Order: sequence, then C-alpha cells, then structure tokens
Amino acid sequence: MHCAPAQGSPGHATSRYHPTGRNGGYHRFKTVQDLPSYDLFSSLPSLPGPAETLMMTPTLSIPAFRSLRHAFVLLLAALALTAAGVRAQSADDQPNPRLPGVKLQAGMHLITAEVASEPGTRAKGLMHRTQLGNNEGMLFIFERKAQHCFWMRNTLIPLSIAFIDDDGLIVNIEDMAARTEDSHCPLRAIRYALEMEKGWFARKGIQAGTRLGPKTFFAAKP
Repeated sequence: MHCAPAQGSPGHATSRYHPTGRNGGYHRFKTVQDLPSYDLFSSLPSLPGPAETLMMTPTLSIPAFRSLRHAFVLLLAALALTAAGVRAQSADDQPNPRLPGVKLQAGMHLITAEVASEPGTRAKGLMHRTQLGNNEGMLFIFERKAQHCFWMRNTLIPLSIAFIDDDGLIVNIEDMAARTEDSHCPLRAIRYALEMEKGWFARKGIQAGTRLGPKTFFAAKP
C-alpha cells in the first residue's frame, strides 16, 4: 500500500510502532533504514515444472469430444442456412430483369409490353420496379383461362390493369394502389392481363369493350 509522504522535507522517514511479538512490548523504529529486511521471494511456493504442468492439464473424454464436434457441425449448418436465407431474400428483393416484349395496339396507340408467360416472371411481375417508360407495360399470359386475380405487394408503381379475353377484348379495367394486397379480379375467366401506369387507359380513352391488336396475336385458343 502506498502511503502519503509525511510533513517536512521530501523523503524524510517517519516513526512507526510495530509489535515485536516478544514480551508483548513494542520496538520503535526511528527510520525506514532501521526496519529488518525480508526476502519476500523465499517464502513463495515453487512453480510446477513441465512434467507437473502436463499432468495438471484437464483432459476431454471421447463422449464429450463427440458432443462438442456434433454441436460444432450443427453450428456450421445453421450458419449455412442463414447465409442461404439472406441470399434468397436478397434475390426476392430484386425486380424482374427486362423481359422480351411485344408490340400491341389500342386504337391509335402503340404499347410496348414485356411478356410474363412463366410462373416465376408472372409471380414477380412489376415488383420492385421504380418506373415505367411512356406507353410501356407488362402483359401476363396464362396457359389456361381462369379468374386470375392480382395484388400489389412489393409493387412500388401505382398501376391500372386490363383483363383481356382470348380475342383481345378488354373485359374490365381496375386501378391498383402501390404496396397494397387487395385482390383485383376479372369479371370472367381470362387468359391475358395488361398492366400499365395508373390512369393510362383512362387518359387514352380506352375502356371495357375496346379490342386490342394485332389480331394475329390475340387469336382464339382452345
């Protein structure tokens, strides 16, 4: 323990009283130099040598080692699954790459529509897209006529959708707000659906009953 220096000149030693352990009396040491010297290190126990250290090292039993190895393998598997999940989520957050397109006619207006005809491209549609070009949209083509309904999960652009019969006739048009999960359905079974920027059909004077072309594209199918 460090003691504060006594009053007086720096370094001046002060008197201390210590029991001698003999006759219950006290011996007065006037200065630090009068204190008896002790070899502090002589009283420390000796340290173990290499052989003793080796024998003191704890050992791991075979069952414990196997359990530890099994836990390590499980940890690695969990980390791999987590990494795969992160990669899958990252892929789901990406928009469809630009798909092959087709030129459609709506009265005097020409439309450039990307074609989503596979389950994967149809499921993602225009999700995560941030904009559409002028007179651009996406045409969904299904293998069978049915009540194909749409929602706007993860879709950032407000859209209007035209449900189209086999011969190109628009059955009904629905406006869809961005990032909503309301269902938008055709009035009857259809095979085609065309998504455009919200309000596009109304601005162009296109409504239910309008027939899209070309006729060679919208041919009657069984």
